[in-house]
Amino acid sequence: MWFSILLYKRLYVKLESKFGSEPEQIVESLTLELPTRRSSRTIIAPQRYSLSLHYLLFTDAGEPEHFAEAMQEDESIKWELAMEDEIKSVQKNKTWSLTKLLEGNNVLQNRWVYRLKEELDGSKQYKARLVMKGFQQRQGIDFTEIFSSVVKMTIIRVILSIVAAENLHLEQLDVKTAFLHGDLEEEIFMAQPKGFEVQGKENLVCKLHKNLYGLKQALRQWYKKFNEFMRNSGFHICKEDHCCYMKKYVNNYIILALYVDDMLIVGANMAEIDRLNKQLSENFEMKDLGPAKQILGMRISRDRYGGILNLSQENYIEKLLSRFNVGNAKTRNAPLGTHLKFSKWQSSQTEEEENHMSKVSCICSKELDVCYGLHQT
Repeated sequence: MWFSILLYKRLYVKLESKFGSEPEQIVESLTLELPTRRSSRTIIAPQRYSLSLHYLLFTDAGEPEHFAEAMQEDESIKWELAMEDEIKSVQKNKTWSLTKLLEGNNVLQNRWVYRLKEELDGSKQYKARLVMKGFQQRQGIDFTEIFSSVVKMTIIRVILSIVAAENLHLEQLDVKTAFLHGDLEEEIFMAQPKGFEVQGKENLVCKLHKNLYGLKQALRQWYKKFNEFMRNSGFHICKEDHCCYMKKYVNNYIILALYVDDMLIVGANMAEIDRLNKQLSENFEMKDLGPAKQILGMRISRDRYGGILNLSQENYIEKLLSRFNVGNAKTRNAPLGTHLKFSKWQSSQTEEEENHMSKVSCICSKELDVCYGLHQT
């Protein structure tokens, strides 16, 4: 330490005696005179991906980003009809009422979110959702607890395996504007939605009575409402997943799996399934999709006579590849390195090894036993 200090003092004296000025000024003048080096290298963007890659990560092609863009598109009439349908659902559920904003209250903003949904028959469905900007909410004031009503993928696979093994009916339902059915417990104010402000009352705000998409507690409130209905209807919650319900009849049972607003209903008696559908429609605004053909991006195909049920994500994968311009990429049988070699000697050689490998499956045997145990006990 002392050596560094001594060296610095000698250098300071030497510079001062040679240039006749302070060393700090000398260093500063030398720094200013040095030219800035800039790279002459030409930067070329990679050709493999399009320039809209980062945009595609969030939105699909053909979907407006905001309200102004939706109104400027060629299909603005269809988007406008979708927004009107959303406002009608909101008004039907008496989601809010206009009131004056009291001093000290927080006003949350909202935005329109547009989605272009492609059906199995190739038709397009235009959807518009009024979404709250939940990131503006304050914990402990605007919300307390949150919960997501999402059934586990393992449970869905278990249910589908039971359907194939016992040749059961597999129906699918969709809840229209599911979040609007949940009752709001906190006092929340929102600005009037863009494009649908009430004339002469533009200075008023919306006092929410029910949940809207985007609120942090919306999923939890919807689940509480649905869970109360299912319990009152005689259903019991699966111990392995709170989004899986079951009801027993005489030599019969019904299983219902809930994934936000999508439902899979499984049972041997179609009359009981229809009765449940009627009860659901009386309490919620439902859309009966008939026999399940697609769930969570997976196509479902069945051969009831052969006891076979297939799941395929081919269309989803092709759509994903086309979005990122890699649809024409070369394919391989196994996505592994060329240096890896497989041999038949790597397979099981003894009966003990075969028994061990048979236990390793995509379906969790423990949860399969639990689901079977529900309707056998």
